[in-house]
Amino acid sequence: GLLSRLQTSAPTIRTLSSSKPFSQNIPGCLWKLGRLNHVAIAVPDLEKAQSFYKDVLGAQVSETVALPEHGVYTVFVELGNTKLELLHPLGEKSPIASFLQKNKTGGMHHICIEVDDIKAAVTELKKKKIRILSEEPKIGAHGKPVIFLHPKDCHGVLVELEQA
Repeated sequence: GLLSRLQTSAPTIRTLSSSKPFSQNIPGCLWKLGRLNHVAIAVPDLEKAQSFYKDVLGAQVSETVALPEHGVYTVFVELGNTKLELLHPLGEKSPIASFLQKNKTGGMHHICIEVDDIKAAVTELKKKKIRILSEEPKIGAHGKPVIFLHPKDCHGVLVELEQA
């Protein structure tokens, strides 16, 4: 009856979920996209933000670390499946200072995705006309090479790639 008609007329739904990294499906790709490492949030008051995540939400929160080569103070908030990175300006030329001038209360600054071979990723992305915001990877907050991709080439999101 009705159930058999519904089963035969129901559209097929395809999903993209897979245990394999998506970049494995791209022919000739020499690198693999990994897991989300963190979501970075620019904050105008680092102590207040640390207190919110630690005292209000009960999260495990790291100590503040200065990264002068990136112009930021960082604090990591540990979550079960990823981290939040709280960013606060360090120095007058900090990219976070200019972000906070436009976004007075703070907000999401970037996402960080791990890659298995950052140099191969950079080479291939440049061939695909994705702008890279520095000539070479720099050492990031986790002591690993990182590079940023231009947000205009990434649908309005600043994307950080980190060597896994």
